[in-house]
Formats: sequence, structure tokens, C-alpha cells
Amino acid sequence: MEYFSIIWEYLIPFLVVLTVLVFVHELGHYVVARRCDVRIEVFSIGFGPELFGWTDAKETRWKIGAIPLGGYVKMFGEGEFVDENGAPRTLTPRERAVSFRHKPLGQRAAIVVAGPAVNFLFAIVVFAGVFAIHGQPYTPAAISAVVEGSAAAEAGMRPGDLIVGIDGREIERFEDVRQIVAMNPERAMEITVLRDGAQVLLFATPRTTEIDDGSGRMIKIGLLGVRGSRRVVRQLGPLDATWQAFRETWNMSVGTLRFLGEMIVRTRSADGLGGPIKIAQMSGEIWKIGIAPVFLLMAHLSISLGLINLFPIPLLDGGHLMYYGLEAIRGRPLGEKTQEFGFRIGLVLVVSLMLFVVINDIVNLPIWNT
Repeated sequence: MEYFSIIWEYLIPFLVVLTVLVFVHELGHYVVARRCDVRIEVFSIGFGPELFGWTDAKETRWKIGAIPLGGYVKMFGEGEFVDENGAPRTLTPRERAVSFRHKPLGQRAAIVVAGPAVNFLFAIVVFAGVFAIHGQPYTPAAISAVVEGSAAAEAGMRPGDLIVGIDGREIERFEDVRQIVAMNPERAMEITVLRDGAQVLLFATPRTTEIDDGSGRMIKIGLLGVRGSRRVVRQLGPLDATWQAFRETWNMSVGTLRFLGEMIVRTRSADGLGGPIKIAQMSGEIWKIGIAPVFLLMAHLSISLGLINLFPIPLLDGGHLMYYGLEAIRGRPLGEKTQEFGFRIGLVLVVSLMLFVVINDIVNLPIWNT
């Protein structure tokens, strides 16, 4: 009975969230490939043996794989062309016309970049929809209280100050302050406040504190030591909701890249990096709250998926784009052996990253703290 409860509360929400994100990503590749008149042989959600599927009128096989950790679109012309005996063969003019490999460089690049691009577009649409329907949580960036002995108190912040900028970045909401500070513990910041009608420049270094991330895992964040006023939900029209959706997507993208960069140079712990187990935990907990939070989770994960796929690692979309960039410079594609070697390196890197995040998930499970 306990296993059934885990499946229902965590595995099912995780599969729903992951399936939507994979479908959105692969749909970007599919739609642009179709627009470029490339034949699509397979559209798969998941890997491994086919559980079920169907073939449409354009001879594309739509299927669900047994391993639900990703997906792919297989286009005609991505592999070798061989006859029934396994010998190389020449394409007919009709086959060349629908072959991915024989499309112009610009079209191939557009097909590849379409997957991550649709991930960002999906996030913007979701944010805009939620903000327009349910409103956007909003707290003015005014300080209502300063904790005695905190980093904010040492910096000279006072109740009534309105935070208008951090490190040159314009601040609109207290939520923006909280997000920036949380991601920058022990890092000196220039904070601009509006006090008595005049701007005052202050310097503060958020202190490190540990909090529960909601799944029993303790993570380290920065803490300034200020409190905001009463949180409200502001209703937005379609245009304002779309603008705020763009801002949310941009801010999260920049924050994610900064986090990964600091993790690579080892100025930040990798404890906050989550894999499938962490995502399953989050999906299950948020699923209990309501449909709007689930869509917001999908939007955040979609941004992460889009960013990761743009990394210049062979096997990922960014790796293909890197190859196309070299092709544009050289005037011809890289050799088959060079590309194959690169894809093998990419496979090792991707598998290593997957193993790392899974092990990180297991190590940080709350059961080890009981």
C-alpha cells in the first residue's frame, strides 16, 4: 500500500510534468523540421522498447518508450544511407529533397535551435497565462523591519528604505531582492535604496543560512536580514502579464547560468543541483497544492531544459549548433570521424552528469538525516 501511495503521489506527477516538457521540446524540432520539408521518421516520448504508438498519414511513427527520461525526433537523413545488404547507397532526388543532412545550413540550425527556443516560449506563455488569470505575487521592495545584528543592519539599512537596485540591476519587487540575495551568500553587494526622496548607496554581504527546501533537504542560501510589507497578488492585463513573463524568464535564465558558473568554479556547492528524484519530490509536493503551481513548476523546469540543451556539448542541441558554427567558418562540415569522436565525448559527459545528479539526489534524501 505504501508503494502504491509513492507511485500515486510522486511518480505519476513526475511523469506528467516530464512528459509535457519533453513533448514541448521535441515539438519545436518537429514543427520547424516540417516547415523545412524534412521527413520525420519517429517522434518518441521516452527511450527503449516501444510501449505503444501509431503511424500517421505522413509516415511518422509516434510512440511512447519504456524509459520515460527524455525523448527524440528522428529525421530522415541523420544517419548513414545503406541498402538492404548494409552497403552505402546514393539517395534519389526525391529522398535528397526531404533529407535533413542535405538541407541548407541555416535550416538545419533553425531545426536544432527550435527545441530550446520552444522551451523558453512555453515558459513565457505559462507565466503570462498564470499572471493574467491568477495574478502575480507582489511585495513592494520597501523594508518594514531590519533584524538586529544582521548584514542589513551592519550596512545601515533602515525601516522605510525602498530598495531600488542591487549591483546595478533594477529592483521592482521584494521577491526580486529575496531571489538575488538567496543566490549570493557571502558576496559583497552594492544596494541602492530610496530614503527621504534621495538615493543612498549601501554595501552589504548576505550571510549564509541553511533552510529546508521543502523536501527535507537542507540548502545554503544568503540572508540579508530585512522584512518586507504584506504580500499581495496584483492583477495584470494581458500586455503587463506578458511583459512580466518575459522578465521572469530572463531573470531565471540569468540566475541559473550564474548558479552553474559558480558551481563550475567551485564558489558554490552543488547540493542545490537536482536530478530526477529531486524533480519527482518537487512534482509530488506541488501537485498537492494546485494546477497553477504545477504549471509554474513546468515553466521553471522548461527554462532549465532549454538552457542545458544549448550547452556546447556534442550530443546536445548546443553541440550540433557548435558543429554548424564550425561548418560556417570552414565552408564545409567536419569529418564524420571527428563528429563521431565528439559525440562519444558528449555521451560520456551527459551520462556522467546524469549519474552525478542522481547520486546527489540519493545522498541528499531526507532519510539519511533521520
